[in-house]
Amino acid sequence: MTEADARTAELAQRYGAVRDRLDAAVAAAGRAPGEVELLVVTKYFPAVDVARLIGLGARAFGESREPEASRKIAELRAGPSGDAAVADAVFDMIGSVQSKKAKSVATWARAVHSVDRDKVVDALSRGAQAALDAGERTAPLDVLLQVSLDGDPARGGVPVGDLSALAEHVTTSAGLRLRGLMVIAPLEGAAEQWMARTAQIRERFLATHPEAGVLSAGMSQDLETAVAHGSTCVRVGTAIMGRRPIISQ
Repeated sequence: MTEADARTAELAQRYGAVRDRLDAAVAAAGRAPGEVELLVVTKYFPAVDVARLIGLGARAFGESREPEASRKIAELRAGPSGDAAVADAVFDMIGSVQSKKAKSVATWARAVHSVDRDKVVDALSRGAQAALDAGERTAPLDVLLQVSLDGDPARGGVPVGDLSALAEHVTTSAGLRLRGLMVIAPLEGAAEQWMARTAQIRERFLATHPEAGVLSAGMSQDLETAVAHGSTCVRVGTAIMGRRPIISQ
């Protein structure tokens, strides 16, 4: 078996195992099959790995570094595997967005999961509207508000008390569409505790923003708990991709 074949086999095994975990979690929660999207987090990994995963049936991917994401997506769409399956694949930005890179992100992202301040909303709005005007995208940029569960500003996220104001800013910004919330469970405390709190925050949020039903919550270590508490999108990297490759500085 060649090295390339071995990597494909490894990804097939890992991807299948996570799909089985997700299907079991959905069933255990009494939810409908296919109700929770699996977003494969491919940051740091090469375009050829994304192409392998597309071949295995994956269609939604998460990136958190720009311009790495732009280069990777361009390589996929220009390469020999640039077929209909690649064209159908979608890419979301799940990492923090720098205002100066928002315009680039707005050309390729289906959604940004990590919006937590007005400055980023304004930068993404300008970028998305420019991309729409230039024909680089055909639909508004979907926005998820990252909620701070523990109030630690160093970890990103908007405080719960500021959530309504930020949501209003998104809904009145050109080129953007409010779609829901995103959380990252803090390391301190049990995942059950944080996901239960997330469900409460989301319930209150949906009362005023019923159109924003997406909940991006759950990763490799806690996806089952997140699904049990209403997640509609789990972001899984390590359990599928393996350990990150060494990146030279």
